[in-house]
Amino acid sequence: MKKTNAMRILDGLKIDYEAEEYEDDGEHELARGAAGRTAEKLGVPPETVFKTIVMRSEDKEVLVFCQSAVSEINLKKARQAAGCRELSPVKQEELLALTGYIRGGCSPIGMKRKFRTFIDESVILHDKVCISGGQRGVQIKIRPDDLVRAAEATVTDLEL
Repeated sequence: MKKTNAMRILDGLKIDYEAEEYEDDGEHELARGAAGRTAEKLGVPPETVFKTIVMRSEDKEVLVFCQSAVSEINLKKARQAAGCRELSPVKQEELLALTGYIRGGCSPIGMKRKFRTFIDESVILHDKVCISGGQRGVQIKIRPDDLVRAAEATVTDLEL
């Protein structure tokens, strides 16, 4: 498997992780349960798969949120965590230029620039969680505290 930027960063931080490939079906819309299907393919509980959602504030600040596949993000809580009045999803066609990743392969680790990142507090309930490895069809299994450290994230309640 080719190393992704996310993997190289984890290697550089000397963080243990497992990279796992799976069959990518090309369907990456969160509303259609893409993260849940990923859990099925990996044979892991869906609550341990964390999806990456990139949003923009009213001030045009790009923000990253990680939420369990079984939950929806609570926009009110996300706005409070980020200290902004409005949030809207980054358009799919902007994602690659902003982050270096495409939808379905967007990792909270190793984006082109460092964006403020927030991970739902449910992450601490698990021994390991899965995040995108930085390309479609690749997931990284990682300990929650290592994910928080590598993403330089804030852990907060984001659940609906």
